[in-house]
Amino acid sequence: MFVLRSAALFVLAALLEIGGAWLVWQGVREHKGWLWAVGGVLALGAYGFVATFQPDAHFGRVLAAYGGIFVAGSILWGVVADGYRPDRWDITGALVCLAGMAVIMYAPRGN
Repeated sequence: MFVLRSAALFVLAALLEIGGAWLVWQGVREHKGWLWAVGGVLALGAYGFVATFQPDAHFGRVLAAYGGIFVAGSILWGVVADGYRPDRWDITGALVCLAGMAVIMYAPRGN
């Protein structure tokens, strides 16, 4: 149950952070208007709270592990939202990041 809850929180964090950043990008860089940017800022603010619900109590560990989710999620977001076509090195890098995340977050520890 620990891993499922943690994974769900990582996915939610990715949706909020990557989605929020994408909304700001759309509002400012793509000139879609300030409402898009405000929506992005609100999503980014909500992202800040999600990590606090992770079962692991170590901020550094949770944020380091989330980095792997962020990398893979950003590539996936680009595929879905912007038609980005990752190459084999993008995919390989994302898989390496996810493997690192799993080691950081879910490796058996004696404590």
